[in-house]
Amino acid sequence: MKRLITLVAVVLIFTACKNEKKSGENAEPQLAENTKEEINKSEATNIEIIPISHATAVVKWGDAVFYLDPIGGAEAFKSQKKPDFILVTDIHGDHMNAETLMAVQTDKSKIIVPKAVQEELPEELQDKLVVMNNGETLQHSGFNIRAIPMYNLPQSNDAMHVKGRGNGYVLEKNGERLYIAGDTEDIPEMRKLENIDVALIPMNLPYTMPVERAAEGVLAFKPKKVIPYHYRGKNGLADVEKFKSLVNGGDNSIEVQLMDWYPEK
Repeated sequence: MKRLITLVAVVLIFTACKNEKKSGENAEPQLAENTKEEINKSEATNIEIIPISHATAVVKWGDAVFYLDPIGGAEAFKSQKKPDFILVTDIHGDHMNAETLMAVQTDKSKIIVPKAVQEELPEELQDKLVVMNNGETLQHSGFNIRAIPMYNLPQSNDAMHVKGRGNGYVLEKNGERLYIAGDTEDIPEMRKLENIDVALIPMNLPYTMPVERAAEGVLAFKPKKVIPYHYRGKNGLADVEKFKSLVNGGDNSIEVQLMDWYPEK
């Protein structure tokens, strides 16, 4: 009788161990709460885009403030913090305005411009300018800033935007990357970009590219988030809803954020 009880006990223990092992093999791995929080934080971005008008924006990134192609005078930025950086992409009036630059810059502001812009600006601003050519990089305040080509296709000497004159920019800090395309089409330099968290992409004819080409370019380099801007052309505003549909139809993992760049409309 004693041997029978012992045998039953051994069988029960063996069965329990087997069931426990099987349950552990099939169970979903559980994340600790702090690990889940870290994952959520890593997916969030520190890059905040504030549209002002058309190609003009304010970017808040941690404690740093960027002004992109500031025009509209001091009044357009009256509710914004003063800029640490000012980025100008091109010589055209919807991107470069000397009076606005003089009104919004401070002693600490770095004004980053292509050579063609530097040549158009008055003497009073010259000692504030940092000239960058396509392909050059700048390290400042923890940011890596790279000048990217922006131009029309096909390339020609009489294009509205010729290669080498203007700059798009890729900004990077702590592994996050922002792409500011400027006046461009879906050029090879855009399509080859990698690991972009936020992208500002233009689409207006006849100055840059149609909605379809903008969507094709975005689907080629697959940013985590894309924001259409600079989308007023000769025939009014581009169809940004169509752009969103085309991008998400090709890759629904790309977030398309539509912002109001034309509050006066």
